[in-house]
Amino acid sequence: MKYWQLLASFVLAMVLFLFPLSAQAASSSSITRSVGNDELKGKDYSGQSLIGTEFTNLKLENANFSNADLRGGVFNGSVLQGVNLHGADFSEGIAYLTRFKDADLSDALLTDAMMLRSTFDGVDITGTDFTNAILDGIQVKKLCVNASGVNSKTGVETRKSLGCK
Repeated sequence: MKYWQLLASFVLAMVLFLFPLSAQAASSSSITRSVGNDELKGKDYSGQSLIGTEFTNLKLENANFSNADLRGGVFNGSVLQGVNLHGADFSEGIAYLTRFKDADLSDALLTDAMMLRSTFDGVDITGTDFTNAILDGIQVKKLCVNASGVNSKTGVETRKSLGCK
């Protein structure tokens, strides 16, 4: 039996070595610095379907994402100062090195989102659902200070979803 497993492993390794898989380009559904930061300041994305959209190294100050569908979206190295994310669905999204300052995250869904190395200063998280979201510990402590409310879609308390004590 062990001989057959070894032989199958060897054959698989040879197939992969002789016929490697080709690399695929990243999704074209991204918005990057090339768009121009000034064009995105204050832009209205409210209610739009932006599933899987990437916002990389952008200043999205005062942009309106209220009630937008941002599931699986990415904010990477972006500044979201004064942004309106009220009622937005950012579940399973990624916000890495993103600065949320004076942003409205009230009643948003941030379930299963990965938000490492992101900062949250002066944000409104009333009724926000952070269930299973991954944030830096210091940011969770900072958010717990003002956490309150219940999410209107999931019925989950903000404090409970953050694991506040």
